[in-house]
Amino acid sequence: MKHVLSILAVSLLAACGSESKTDIATQPNSVTMTEAAKTTFTYPQTAKGDVVDSYFEQKIADPYRWLEDDRSSETEAWVTAQNKVTFDYLEQIPYREQVKQKLAASWNYEKVTAPFKEGKYTYFYKNDGLQNQYVLYRQLEDGSSEVFLDPNTFSSDGTTSLAEVSFSKDGSMLAYSISEGGSDWRKIIIIDVETKKPLESELTDVKFSGISWFGNEGFYYSSYDKPDGSELSAKTDQHKLYYHKLGSAQKDDAVIFGGTEAQKHRYVGATVTEDDRYLLISAAVSTSGNKLFLKDLANPDSPLVTILGHTDSDTDLLDNDGSKLFLVTNLNAPNKKVVTVDATKPQPENWQDLIPQTDNVLSASTGAGYIFAEYMVDAIAKVQQYDYSGKLVRDITLPGVGSVGGFSGKKDDQKLYYTFTNYITAQTIYDFSPTDGNSAVYSKSGAKFDSDNYVSEQVFYSSKDGTKVPMIISYKKGLKRDGSNPTMLYGYGGFNVSLTPAFNIPNAVWMDLGGVYAVPSLRGGGEYGKAWHQAGTQLQKQNVFDDFIAAAEYLQKEGYTSKDKLAIRGGSNGGLLVGAVMTQQPELIKVALPAVGVLDMLRYHTFTAGAGWAYDYGTSEQSKEMFDYLLAYSPVHNVKAGVAYPATMVTTADHDDRVVPAHSFKFAAELQAKDAGVNPQLIRIETNAGHGAGTPVSKQIEQTADMVSFTLYNMGYKQLP
Repeated sequence: MKHVLSILAVSLLAACGSESKTDIATQPNSVTMTEAAKTTFTYPQTAKGDVVDSYFEQKIADPYRWLEDDRSSETEAWVTAQNKVTFDYLEQIPYREQVKQKLAASWNYEKVTAPFKEGKYTYFYKNDGLQNQYVLYRQLEDGSSEVFLDPNTFSSDGTTSLAEVSFSKDGSMLAYSISEGGSDWRKIIIIDVETKKPLESELTDVKFSGISWFGNEGFYYSSYDKPDGSELSAKTDQHKLYYHKLGSAQKDDAVIFGGTEAQKHRYVGATVTEDDRYLLISAAVSTSGNKLFLKDLANPDSPLVTILGHTDSDTDLLDNDGSKLFLVTNLNAPNKKVVTVDATKPQPENWQDLIPQTDNVLSASTGAGYIFAEYMVDAIAKVQQYDYSGKLVRDITLPGVGSVGGFSGKKDDQKLYYTFTNYITAQTIYDFSPTDGNSAVYSKSGAKFDSDNYVSEQVFYSSKDGTKVPMIISYKKGLKRDGSNPTMLYGYGGFNVSLTPAFNIPNAVWMDLGGVYAVPSLRGGGEYGKAWHQAGTQLQKQNVFDDFIAAAEYLQKEGYTSKDKLAIRGGSNGGLLVGAVMTQQPELIKVALPAVGVLDMLRYHTFTAGAGWAYDYGTSEQSKEMFDYLLAYSPVHNVKAGVAYPATMVTTADHDDRVVPAHSFKFAAELQAKDAGVNPQLIRIETNAGHGAGTPVSKQIEQTADMVSFTLYNMGYKQLP
């Protein structure tokens, strides 16, 4: 398949009534901090409106609805006031700068990615250490290399990032997309590879899009019509696939799919096969399940053929060999399998199993004329190599127990690459010979971290209903299980996302400070296939929270930590997880760190592409049963007066158009108004940043330093442990 790369930063992934316009009052509420802080500070007074919505004849007040208006001066003033309180608090933590310096020192080593060939050049990404964005290099014929594309020059503060990169068939042209300020809205720029100069005007207002070339003539991309109102929060629900022919104006780009009411879908994407023979179009109404269509590009007048006309499965193109298609699907195979079918009759009744389903979840890739089947065995990677007839060539010997990425490339590649990592092993790149199965180190990580000094172990614990859940716990050797260890419990639990072990600089610094880092494989994720995912969706979402609560109880029972030394963290859907658990069992933990979270479960589907998350969540309009269920755990609606909540630092960003910051704004306002304890309830709002992808290294270091400092300070540490 064609080589397409995205560079994404560590991430961490959405009613009605009239609103009363009310200015933010200037009179503060006085609040006492934790005993550790020995300080008094004030929250800004957050005005309350009189918005009331009706759901199935039940009235629900939404007093902070005005905070949803991301363009109002009132919201801007509120953000400024909240950030002042938060940063004033953080600045008086004595070791905050020390943590920042420690992070910067740990971050400061050269990082490179595996190389890939396009046309006559070999390309790779590199970061010298503390560069805000990775730089794309190319290797010349004499073996030297030069900077090809440097995203650090895109903006003065490093907040414009490189997203999608796609080369034309012969490698002579490049189309790449950029994100400004972290927004999901992108621009596509087309350049000549030799001169590096633009070939035509940039394409604008592109969102949730790949870039798939057809030869050297043009490419397919996807977007929505620009919404009325705020582009950062207004609903977008009709995705369209366009074809851009080089030399033409964007306004003349043909709509290939999605332009009619019958073709209305929230997510539409396209892939052109490596031989330019076929166009595969995927169309989905939510984040799970897709329809699949096929067009024969050898015949411009060929019809669009339906492979799958329903969204009961996740089915994607793996590759083709002439008219023979290779598909990866979970249709009647919850753990996925590889099937083949002829393009002339591509419907499921004609599918033939090539790599059957097993007891473990499959993900597949191709390169050098082989298929690579990667399986998750209790979230740990196992890889097998197959030929295109479905014959097992070999089990690939991996460097250890952990996660791999790669094993992909073009059919004529003679060598492939993969990355191996786990929580205590920094990413090492290996080159792989498909003919004999041998691996060799291509690039060893320069991370200043000695794996021999750490332990990473997998345990299994029982959730509330008896379900066995795996968890990987990592820490420095010599740890005493006396309940005194600062512990970070991280979770996600949704959207079929699997948390597999991977090295991360902030986590390495946390462990170096004596901290425990624990990650359970919660239901809602994809670690055990479709059934595991569905067990954490809609009316079973509470299973996810119960799994996380049981993980916290296990860590305390086994002496890794105690409730006074336990922090919970998660982002996006994981932010919902943290918000739900801290409101359900506030006494279980000391610190809560919900990041860019989905926190208003009654209205999440009214913003940007949020309606596409309904497969996992359901919506408040779906049924009374679903409304009641969402209301019972929605973090914004379950903050109760008179309850002492954990020390909380909500984090979000002003350009997050994935999970709009209003979720976090409302949650913080509720906590500040109702909390009855002495712990701080703060919100840290990053400016000129988005949901996480493309966040500059400088901002990542600052955010992490604040998170670590806030956590340790509220665990009672007056100096670094």
